Amino acid sequence: MTDDVRNIVLGVIAAGVSASLGWIARTHLWRRRLRRKQAFFGLPDNAECLLVVNRDAGGDGSVHRHDVFALLELSALVKDCSAHAQILSHDMVRQGFGERTEFCVGGPVSNRRMAAHLQSLLPGVRINTDPEPGPERNAFQIGAERYRVEKGVAEYVVLARVTAGQEARPVFLFCGQQAITNQAASRYLARNHEKLARKHGNDTFCLLLKVVNSQAYGPDVVELVADVTRAAQTPVPAPGA
Repeated sequence: MTDDVRNIVLGVIAAGVSASLGWIARTHLWRRRLRRKQAFFGLPDNAECLLVVNRDAGGDGSVHRHDVFALLELSALVKDCSAHAQILSHDMVRQGFGERTEFCVGGPVSNRRMAAHLQSLLPGVRINTDPEPGPERNAFQIGAERYRVEKGVAEYVVLARVTAGQEARPVFLFCGQQAITNQAASRYLARNHEKLARKHGNDTFCLLLKVVNSQAYGPDVVELVADVTRAAQTPVPAPGA
């Protein structure tokens, strides 16, 4: 074998080894990121989860289109984790939490399961459910702070990941003042889950987000107002107590 042929063969072998090592490294990094994502969402391979959807507050039994978009965002996350989702209406779910990951969408007026979760898991979050129009309608009270709706200008949504123990699967809550804020929160989670996992690990957190100028920007411009985990988990004394 001449020197030229030997050099060509050695070059081909080196290129093949380098490509194989690169592929192995990329595969390892991809698998590690996937495992972290699965751990954060509580969705190992082939796991089952619940997508609990509300009903349009208009009372006609339909699902608001922004809530449908939120479900699509969440369905993509579930699929990326190699898991499976079951979509159920809020009034059809008759089980506790912790056995399966749950994504619950909608405010307490249109989603009875959300109302139960807030009462049990986040007792420090109070929402004005008065049906009469007025500046306090759908206002949030978290701890001592109050957040009113400015429709189309500034609207708030609670995004929470709550667990009942180390081995329990998480419950994700998307509780907004308007339907578009539920979609905004689901999109925020999809875009920032890696950052949230680094900051909070697999522990409980509750974030208050503000959707800015939704009449112009839709659900895309979202600001983090505060991490309200401690206040949300602290029961608010009843009025007059």
